[in-house]
Amino acid sequence: MSLRDLAVLIAICLVWAGNSVMSKVLISQFGAPPLFYAAARFAVVVIATLPWLLPAPRPLWRMIVVGLLMGGGTFALTFVGLKTTTPSAFAVVTQLGVPISTILSMIMLGERIRWRRGLGIVLTLAGALIVMWDPAGLAPSPGMLFIAASAFTGALGAVMMKQIAGVSPRRFQAWVGFSSLWPVALLSALTETGQRAVLSHALWPFVGGVLFSSLVVSVVAHTAFYGLIQKYEVNLLQPLTLMTPLATIALGVLLTHDAFGPRMALGTAVALTGVMIIALRRNHVLAPLALMRRAMP
Repeated sequence: MSLRDLAVLIAICLVWAGNSVMSKVLISQFGAPPLFYAAARFAVVVIATLPWLLPAPRPLWRMIVVGLLMGGGTFALTFVGLKTTTPSAFAVVTQLGVPISTILSMIMLGERIRWRRGLGIVLTLAGALIVMWDPAGLAPSPGMLFIAASAFTGALGAVMMKQIAGVSPRRFQAWVGFSSLWPVALLSALTETGQRAVLSHALWPFVGGVLFSSLVVSVVAHTAFYGLIQKYEVNLLQPLTLMTPLATIALGVLLTHDAFGPRMALGTAVALTGVMIIALRRNHVLAPLALMRRAMP
């Protein structure tokens, strides 16, 4: 990989990591309702990618389902989870998407795995469980359960995406936003309060966060990563994107004062080792998962 492309990849990973911490601050400190924040983000994505919405991919129903899974389901669950968990814990638990996608590819696509990827799956699950479970009460944080659920929806969407051919990156982004905007906005209207309050008391931080998350992260960073995917093997890029959870943890400790004790360190090391093992083995669904997941939230 050229130094220029490596610098681009590092910048992308830092943008994705910063987005996680920024989303946590908006939701927890400024009181942005999670679903409302997600809906606003999707609205901007739809506006930015509207020229690429048509012609609609075929089969349309599958594109809508994939869009809901990788957009509405993943982002909504992630933002709800971030309300009660830390960016550092999110960075580790969300890595569950990698082994889950591998398992689903076995079930849905008939892919076979050997013992090395099996070991990677076990290590990733073990590392996430170390982070998720409280040894005192063996009770997982509700926020982490939402994050784990978002990893599952993203992985399922990635596997289903393999069954849709010939969709450009911008058209895919357009349909993720379009499919997710309406149900998430409706859920926010029916289940959340505080939308007007955040617009009254934290308008500019909210607007800035939404624009950064939707334009810089989804449109610019995702598009740049698609360009790298076209130039380099996924097996080269995927391990390097582990800079994202490491940077997220570092920024979480520095900016939101996340606790990072021995248990978190052990869980992080075990989980990321498992992800590395999986990433270094060929996996036909890691490409779409890498393309869409690393920007979460």
